[in-house]
Parts: sequence; C-alpha cells; structure tokens
Amino acid sequence: MEGYDVVTSDGSKAGRVVGTRGDALVVEHGTLRKARHVLPRTFVEVDDANEVVRASITKDVLETSPKLDGGDVDDRAVAEHYGLAGGFAQPETEGYGDVVPDDPGVSAEQEALHLGLKTPEQERLEVQKGVDAGDREPPSPGLLGERTPENR
Repeated sequence: MEGYDVVTSDGSKAGRVVGTRGDALVVEHGTLRKARHVLPRTFVEVDDANEVVRASITKDVLETSPKLDGGDVDDRAVAEHYGLAGGFAQPETEGYGDVVPDDPGVSAEQEALHLGLKTPEQERLEVQKGVDAGDREPPSPGLLGERTPENR
C-alpha cells in the first residue's frame, strides 16, 4: 500500500501512505513542511486497482490527529482522537475488582442493596402481601359494581 493516495470522505486528497504502524497506516501530507499522521485501518478501504485508500473521515479530522514525530506517537491519544474505545481509561477499582463508591457502572439497585434499602421488587412483594397495610389481608375484590367496605 505504500505510495497509495489517501482520499477522504469529503473528496479531498489528504496525502500518501508511507508505511504501516501496527493496525494503522502512516499518512504523509504537505508540500514544503511534511507531516505524518496515523490513520487506523478501521476507517479505510483499499482500492488496489486504482492504488487509492479511501478514508471514511474528513481531511480535517486526519490533519488534526496527533503527529508521528520521529517514529513515535501516543497510541492512546490517537485512539481518543478517532473515538475508538481503546483510548478511554478503565474505571478505577479498589482491591480485587471492587469499584469505588461513585462508580457510574453501579446500578441504582446495586447501590440500594449496598445502603440496605429495599429493592423495588421487595417493596412490591410486601405490598402484595399486605405488610405495609398493617399486616391485614389485601381487600378481596367484590363483584363488578358491588361496593364493599374496603373499596368505598
């Protein structure tokens, strides 16, 4: 693929492929001041017949990505720039995988159980059994339209 032109989704020629780096292409652009950027293969489709790499991103997105300086680039910064999941930090944990109390991954039900509160299922079960109604039995349904002391 070296030497293939890179064409972006807005139809602009963004440069040439000058190499590969892991699962990404190294794209060089510029006339006097050349710059090299990493383009993940996730965003490209190779057309070997025309020697063209078509990217599903715009030229601006490619040109604002982290530059490849001296052969080094921060892979995390590249992943964050392109919105790839690998670029985001994992939630902080304590000990053997226990998450910190303000972890957004904890559901409201898990938080309620941790605080000793009743879950919605437990509350519904108690209401059905009549626990909240003073331990009395739930009212028996009367015939349609029949008034009973419980439903007046």
